[in-house]
This record gives sequence, structure tokens and C-alpha cells, in this order.
Amino acid sequence: MITRRSQPTLGKDPLDILRIAVFAAHAPDWVVPSETLNLMGERVAAGVIDTLEPERAWAELSRGLMSERPSRMLGVLRQCGALARLLPEVDALFGVPQSADDPPQVDVGVHQLRLIDEIARIKVPLATRWAALLHKLGKAGSPREFWPGHYGHEARGEPLVRAVCERFKVSAECRDLALLVLRECDRVRRAVDMRAAAIAALLDQVEALRHAERFEQLLAVCTCDYLAYPGHEIGDYPKAERLRRAFKAFASVDAATASRTEIGAELFERRAQAIAEALQSERWTYP
Repeated sequence: MITRRSQPTLGKDPLDILRIAVFAAHAPDWVVPSETLNLMGERVAAGVIDTLEPERAWAELSRGLMSERPSRMLGVLRQCGALARLLPEVDALFGVPQSADDPPQVDVGVHQLRLIDEIARIKVPLATRWAALLHKLGKAGSPREFWPGHYGHEARGEPLVRAVCERFKVSAECRDLALLVLRECDRVRRAVDMRAAAIAALLDQVEALRHAERFEQLLAVCTCDYLAYPGHEIGDYPKAERLRRAFKAFASVDAATASRTEIGAELFERRAQAIAEALQSERWTYP
């Protein structure tokens, strides 16, 4: 229950701006009073938020990301101008078009708000939510003449993701998963078109055997990213299930029990064959 006493107030601490935004994420029925929002904007414009130590900011940002409606935190921060100061890389995504189905284009920033709520809905850890938020950063730098296309956004996004993670001193888990999702999310989307050897290469690339939980987090982001598009809300994402099935076949060929001569390319080929056999009976229609 929200009471007057429980509501944060805007004092002299620059962290109060973040606390109000985080409170909005944890209390979705609460509306930030317009006078408070205006005052927050004035303080941001005066440079108050720029004095905030990134580590203190991260403590509040992570708390907001772990709410049921993280988009409310990001929305409030954007309304008062604080998002452009704290996470300019995310703020830059608003106004950038991206191809979709119906409608044919969506705003990348708006889509990220939908995605971050979708990923929160399945109650995943902080690292997964952070990776979901950052994995499209490179799209803000796509040449305008190619919009709504974003070829090569992964390469443009990698230094941005590294810089954001370094700025807030996030954990290695958060940083590594954010980079993995950035690099591999589009390849997961192309899984339906891949032959068994290409899927085996993907599983090798993401070290799915060593980091099975991290691989599952990658699939979670890709699934929620798909569901965040208009018209996909009540659908499913069989591409993720296809890769889970492929991974099970891939993992069934254990290197420890393989023939001594079956190393390197031979072991890879056997795993690819296992995937091909596992997927042979598929009769799915993929979105």
C-alpha cells in the first residue's frame, strides 16, 4: 500500500531524482506529481544529476530494473531529462526507426521500454534485464540513409556497451552477458534458416556447454524481444525451442566419452549430425 509517508521526496541529494523514478517502477499505480516532475527537470538542467557518483546511481538503477515495471523508471527519468545524463546511450534510441511487422516500423527506444517490461514479467535476474536494455545501443549510430535497417549495429554497439558497464562498474556477469546478447541475438533470430553445422557453430561460439545458464538467458532476451513487438504479445517463439532442442542433441555427444581419435573437427561433425537428426522431424512455422 502506498502512503504519503512511503513516497520519496525531492531533497538536496541528487540521488532523490533516481529514487522517485525507481519508486514509480515499484508502484505502477502511483503518478509522479507534475510539480515534482517539473522540479526534477529544473534540477537536472542545473547539472545536479551530473554530480552523482555512478556507483550510487547503479544501486538505484539496478533496483528499478528489478521491479515489475522497469519502463516506468526509465520513462520518468526521460521525462525529466535525467536519462540523457545517466544513460545517454539508451536515450539516443528514441526516435530511431526499426523494421517490424504491423506496424512496419517501431521506435527503437519505445520498443526497449516494452522489452524491459516483458523481460521483467518472466522474473529473470538483473544481468538478463541489463543485457536486454543494452543490446540495441548500436542502432542509434546506424546511418540515417539506411533506416530502418541497422546492418552492423553489433560492432557499433560493443564499445558503447563496454563503456556503460565500465561507467557504472557493473559485475562481470552483467557485462559479459550484455556483450553476448549484443553479439548473438540476431544469429538466434536466424536459427530457422541455419543448417545443423551452423547451429553447432553458434552453440560452440556462445560456449553453451560450459555456460548453459547463460545460453538460456540469451534465449530469454531473444524471446522477450520478439514478444515486445506489436501484435506478438500473446504469441510464442519457437526459434528458441528449436535451439533448446539442438542444444540437447549437441550436449548428448560428450567429449569425455568420445573416441580418442574423435577430436576437433570430427567431434564437431558428430555433434552437428546429432543436431540434424534431432531437428529432422520438425514441421513448425517460424515467426
